[in-house]
Amino acid sequence: MSNRLPPAWAKHLKTQPSAKAAPPKATLPKAKTQAGPSRAQADDMLLRQALEFQKAGQLPEAEELCLRVLARTPNHPLAFYTLGTLGLGFDDEKALRYFARAVGEEPRNPYYHLSLGETYLKLSEFTPAIRHFQQALALKADLVEALCALGDAYKAFDKGELALPLYEKALKIDRDHPVARLGLPRALASLGRMDEAAAYFKEAIDQHIAVPAAYNALVHTRKFTEEPPELAAILTELRDPGHGAEGAASLHHAAGKLLNDLRRYKEAMDHFKKGNQAGGQKFDLEIYRRSVDALIETFTPELVASMAAYGDPSEVPVFVVGMPRSGTTLTEQICGSHPNVHGAGELSKLRRIANGIGLKGSSKTDLGRSIATITPKLAKTLAAGHLAYLRERAPNALRIVDKMPSNFELIGLIGILFPNARIIHCRRDAIDNCISCFVLQFSGAHSYSCDLQTLGLYYREYDRLMRHWNNVLPGRILENRYETLIENQEEQSRRLIDYLGLPWDDACLRFFDRDGSVNTYSRWQVRQPIYKSSVKRWKNYESEIQPLIEALGDLADT
Repeated sequence: MSNRLPPAWAKHLKTQPSAKAAPPKATLPKAKTQAGPSRAQADDMLLRQALEFQKAGQLPEAEELCLRVLARTPNHPLAFYTLGTLGLGFDDEKALRYFARAVGEEPRNPYYHLSLGETYLKLSEFTPAIRHFQQALALKADLVEALCALGDAYKAFDKGELALPLYEKALKIDRDHPVARLGLPRALASLGRMDEAAAYFKEAIDQHIAVPAAYNALVHTRKFTEEPPELAAILTELRDPGHGAEGAASLHHAAGKLLNDLRRYKEAMDHFKKGNQAGGQKFDLEIYRRSVDALIETFTPELVASMAAYGDPSEVPVFVVGMPRSGTTLTEQICGSHPNVHGAGELSKLRRIANGIGLKGSSKTDLGRSIATITPKLAKTLAAGHLAYLRERAPNALRIVDKMPSNFELIGLIGILFPNARIIHCRRDAIDNCISCFVLQFSGAHSYSCDLQTLGLYYREYDRLMRHWNNVLPGRILENRYETLIENQEEQSRRLIDYLGLPWDDACLRFFDRDGSVNTYSRWQVRQPIYKSSVKRWKNYESEIQPLIEALGDLADT
C-alpha cells in the first residue's frame, strides 16, 4: 500500500508549517501550556497516526483521522493532502479535489503542486498537469520527482524531445534516483532510440537500481536471435525474494519475452504464467458480465438515435477501439502519418466524462438514471469540452485519433456526444490477441489478462458488446482486421484513410518513419515495416493454452 504514497510524504510532514500555527508561548495562559500539546501539535500527531494507518492499508481509519483534524482545524492543508493520497487509485477525482484544496490553502508548497499534477497526468489532463509541475519546480528547482513527472507529461503529450533534458537534469541532481534512471531511457525508447535506451537500462542494472523494471524494459528494446547474458542474470535475480511480488512479476515477464524470442516456447509460457500469478490480482468476471448486460439493455439503437441530435456534429474525433494488442497502435500510426491527422495516443478523457455522469454502474437502473441526466445542454457542454481538449494537441488537424482500446465500452456515449465521429474497431485472431495480452505485464486495470480462462471469457464479453454496438450504429463502425492489414497493407491503409474522409497520402505507407513518442508496448514493432511473424503465433503455445481455447469456445479459430 505504501507505494501509493506520493514522494517525500514524511520529509514533507517535518517541513510542513502548521495550518494554524500556535500563538507565541508567552501569550498562552499558564494552565494551558501545562495541559499538553497545542492544537497544532495534536493535529500533527493525528496526521502521523493517519500515515501509519495508510502504510498498513487501513484506509478508512486513516480517512477518519484526517476528517477529525479538519473538524478541529478547518482547511488544514496537510489533512487535505493526506485525504488526496488516500483517494489515489480508488477515486482519482476525489484525490484531485483534495489536492487542489491543499494547494489552495498552501500555494507555496511544491509537494502539493507535484501530487496535484501527478493526478491530472493520470487522468490524461496534460495541460494542468504540466502547469502544476512547472509550479512545483518554480518553488523547488531541484525537486527530482517534479522534473521526472514533467518529463513523463511531455512524453505522454507527444513531446518526447522536451522530456529528455528534464530527466538529464534530474540525473545530475541524483544519479541514483530510480524514477530518473528509468525515465530517461523510457523517453528515448518512446522516440525510437532503442540502442541508447538499452545502454541506460544496463547502467541502472549495473548500479542495482530498480533492477526488475530495468530488465523488463531492456528486453523490450529489441528482438533477440541468440541467448544474451541477460537471461542467466534474470534467472539469478528471480532467486532473490527481496524483489517482492511486483519485482518477481517483472522478472518472469522479462525472462518469458527473451525465451519467446529464442523460440523456447514451453519455458517462456512457464515464466509468463508465473509472472501473472505473482501479480496476484483477481478479476471479477461476474460483475463485468453484469455491466455488459446493463450497457446492452440501456444503450438501445432507439435511445442512441433519439439522443444523437444532442451532440456535436464535429468530424474531428476518431476513436480507435478494441482489445489491447489488436493492432490499435499500428492503426493509429498509419492514420497519424497522414498530414491532416494527429495521433494523440491513449487518452482517458472519455472515461472521465463517463465516470463524471455516473456511467460506471453495473445495473440497468443505475445506467438509466445516468442517461436521464444527459440533457441536450449537458451533451453539448461535454462534447465541446472534449473537443477543446483534443484541439490542445493539434489545433489545425482535420482528424484527431484517440486510441484508448477500452473505449469499446463507451461507444454508446460516443454515438450521443459525437454522432459524426469515426470509430475504428481493431480486431485480431482471438487466440493470438489473448496470448499477446497474457505475455505482457499490464497494469492492474487489465487484471482479466492474468489467467488464461478468465481472459478467454472476458474476450467473449468484449465480442458480445461489440456485436451490440454494430446493431446500434449500423454501418458506422469500420472493422479493421489485423491479419488483413498485415496481408494487404496498402489496400487496408487506403480503406482507413478513405473512411476518415481524407484524400490518400503515401506517407501512410511509411508509418514507421513517423516522428513523435509511442508510449505503448508496441513501441518497438511500430518502428519496423510490417512483418507477418505475429499471425497465428499462438500455435507455438498450443499445448500450454487449452484453458484459453476452451473459454473462447466458438470464437477460437483453431
